[in-house]
Amino acid sequence: METITNLDGAASPSLLFDADAITRNLELMLRVVGGVPSRLRPHIKTHKCHEILTQQLALGITAVKCATIAEAELSALAGVPDILISYPLVGPNVDRFFRLIETYPASKFSTLVDNEFALEAFVRPGAEPVSLFIDLDCGMHRTGIAPGPAAIALVRTLVDHPSLHFAGVHAYDGHIHDASIEDRKTQFEAAMALFDGFVEVIESEIAPVPLVVAGGSPTFGLHAAQCSMSPRPRQCSPGTTVLWDSGYGGYYDDLPFEPAAFLLTRVVSHPGNGRICLDLGHKAVAAENVIARRVRFPAMPEARFVSQSEEHLVVEGIDPAVWPVGTAVIGIPIHVCPTVALHQEARLIRNHALTGESWEIAARNRRITI
Repeated sequence: METITNLDGAASPSLLFDADAITRNLELMLRVVGGVPSRLRPHIKTHKCHEILTQQLALGITAVKCATIAEAELSALAGVPDILISYPLVGPNVDRFFRLIETYPASKFSTLVDNEFALEAFVRPGAEPVSLFIDLDCGMHRTGIAPGPAAIALVRTLVDHPSLHFAGVHAYDGHIHDASIEDRKTQFEAAMALFDGFVEVIESEIAPVPLVVAGGSPTFGLHAAQCSMSPRPRQCSPGTTVLWDSGYGGYYDDLPFEPAAFLLTRVVSHPGNGRICLDLGHKAVAAENVIARRVRFPAMPEARFVSQSEEHLVVEGIDPAVWPVGTAVIGIPIHVCPTVALHQEARLIRNHALTGESWEIAARNRRITI
């Protein structure tokens, strides 16, 4: 990792985005899908940032996937034409979805369903038909309906309903994340056998499938290879690839993306016993993993993580004399998506130097206006 200069003027803890690395990652995403932007529908949950959406649009990437109403609204504000909310919408979120449609007519919104109760919630007398994807469970067992008679019945209900539009089939294979490409490919082929078999049944018994949206980051390359061979339109939906992280980085040789999101922290104390304390607590880096798998410090690979609280991280196994109080330390988050959501803005790096620019993490809010 290159040294980042001009850190003295930035408070810590801070989120940093390397604008040059983001551009390279976006360009690599396009190369992975053969240079065809219509094969990409990146998930914006990773960055939640207007400026990155603008960059995607400039590259011809006109479709996105979102997890929240706020992410969808941010995408519409950025001018994204095609927005899929790939999360089950229930209760008041259904009403918010309709408000999105009314408020941003220049964007096409869709969402997904995996049961008839959810499907019926989108039936509104007098409204334009809502575009819905069938969410298929291809092995993760989180959301989605399993292939079988119930799934076929759900598709038939959607296709036949005059107030709804069958947009296609969606599947997320987040359970496939082995480092070995051979292991990932084996699991991928099993998942896609289920998925593609289901799609073929739909087309033979009910109706053509207008679009397939599938996959995440670890299987991005595998899905991309299928796009050129697919008899129907197909889109890949990686998210982490735009920023990457140290949870994925170094494990997937077939996905040579580079870290573009960093954490600036500083030594705030020498509590004794060969330990140092950094100002990088739970509120600045995602803490869902065990303490040793929350952040990686390239400059102190020998550091052992002792404890973490809301605003503190204590490490040992390094010489405190080498790390005086006030010293800046750069970390790479293990899981970048929830880490980004902890920060209201990202300070920008260009040409390995921190600039005076910042990008708002606008969709970290649960609500923008709707």
